[in-house]
Amino acid sequence: QVQLVESGGGSVHAVGSLRLACAASENIHDTYYMGWFLQAPGQEREGVAIVDRYGSPRYADSVKGRFTISTYAAKNTLYLQMNSLKPEDSAMYYCAAGDPWRGHPTLGPSEYHYWGQGAQVTVSS
Repeated sequence: QVQLVESGGGSVHAVGSLRLACAASENIHDTYYMGWFLQAPGQEREGVAIVDRYGSPRYADSVKGRFTISTYAAKNTLYLQMNSLKPEDSAMYYCAAGDPWRGHPTLGPSEYHYWGQGAQVTVSS
């Protein structure tokens, strides 16, 4: 099964930027649909941005126009560019992969089968 490792988290002031990366242990291009999810303390995990096997992205309303999801097939890597960050974006961010034979590319965490360990993002005002 694919293994995922996130990197790039950290602390930033509001309106700053961060880029998260998710390195996969195998080819993800045309194989899995991928997504980024966040989970704040005491809250349920929720979808931020996803990309299907054909490269079509979808975003949560709260991040549209500020976050961009992308893949770099040659390096089996998924990225999340986060601009104009707000304190309410602070959370643990998780990368996930979904098997298209077992699920569908939505923003719902239950459709994803493989998860990274998470990267903390903290935005101060």
